[in-house]
Parts: sequence; C-alpha cells; structure tokens
Amino acid sequence: MKSSLSIVIPALNEAAGIEATLKALQPLRARGVELVLADGGSGDTTVAVARPWVDTVVDAPRGRALQMNAGAARARADALMFLHADTRLPPSGDVLALQSLAEGACWGRFDVRIEGRPRMLRVVAALMNLRSRLSGIATGDQAIFVTRAAFERVGGFPAQPLMEDIEISRQLKRLGRPACLRARVCTSGRRWEQRGVWRTIVLMWRLRWRYWRGEPAARLAEAYR
Repeated sequence: MKSSLSIVIPALNEAAGIEATLKALQPLRARGVELVLADGGSGDTTVAVARPWVDTVVDAPRGRALQMNAGAARARADALMFLHADTRLPPSGDVLALQSLAEGACWGRFDVRIEGRPRMLRVVAALMNLRSRLSGIATGDQAIFVTRAAFERVGGFPAQPLMEDIEISRQLKRLGRPACLRARVCTSGRRWEQRGVWRTIVLMWRLRWRYWRGEPAARLAEAYR
C-alpha cells in the first residue's frame, strides 16, 4: 500500500540518539507514514540500530543534500518530509503537514524549539521562526515538507555541502509561499552548546551573509567546519 507521507531522515554516525528519534515516530508509522533512513556511510552502528524502526535504509553518498535526495528517490509517497536525526516532530506532525498540502500549499515547515540549557536558545528559536515567517526561507531544523511534484520540479536539494535548505527554499518560493506551521518541532541544541551560543549566532549570520553575496557553498562549508 502506498504511504501518504514519507519522512526522510539523513544520518551520519548518529547511533547514540537515532533510536530515540525513530521510536518517537512509530505512532506515525502505524498511521501509514513511511520512514526512510538515508545513511551517509556511518562508521558506527547507526544503521543496525535504526533498521528495525524504519521501512527502508538507503546507502547514500555522504552529504546531507545528497542523502536527502537519495532517500526521496526511494520513498514511495507523493508527500515528503525531511527530518534531521536530532529533531522530534510534534505528535500530529504528519497530519498537520498533509492537511497543509491538501489545502493548497506545495511546501511548508514547522516552527522550532531548541533544546538546551542556555536560556538564549529560546530567543534564537523565536528569531529563527520569525525570520522564516517573514522571508519564506526555511531551515532544515524546521522539518521541511513538500509535495513530490514540487520537489521534483525544483530538482530536489542542490548538491552542495551547506545552505542546501536555503537554496531549496529559494526555489520552492517561486512555486508558492510556504505553509508556516506554528506547531513546533524540537531540535537538539548540541551544536550551539559545543561552539557557544553567541559564537554560533555570529558564525551563522556571517555565513548566511556571505552566501547571499554569492560565495560558493563549498568555501562556506570549510569555514563552518
């Protein structure tokens, strides 16, 4: 039976947390949602841990955009969602996304909440949500969902190592404004805590500014690393 929605989860060395992410998605799977893990060559036990909790495991070239495209190519549904391995959907996330697409949107995203100890993460999330709502640009942390027709029309995610979410948002905006759902996904604040909140804020704004000015994503990825 064809699924109503396929959730593609790119992963790379996520053995420590992938089981919790996938367990939380099992009620959606019971409702007919297909789960596709797109592994980028993990050197740990990510695939072995994940396999019982997903419908399909795809071995993909390393790189989030490449992995998501490979997962989408194997997915069976006409609606796709791209969920980071450290992000949790709200319990009715599948229903909300499908409802938005049924009402005429060709793509959309959720608001986000960032988990972590620094209180500043709440402000960061609020600003991300506001910026996205005003600009029509979504980040990967916001669980982008899209009709397969729209996804294929824009050629999927661009084969670049960074800012792939920004670029596909630009392309999808030409087809229509996103459905900006106020229901929140919850994503890990680990990168913010590891680098430092303010340092991460400054870094990401600098990278975005350089990207908007036309610098190649490959050069920006080196700066990010």
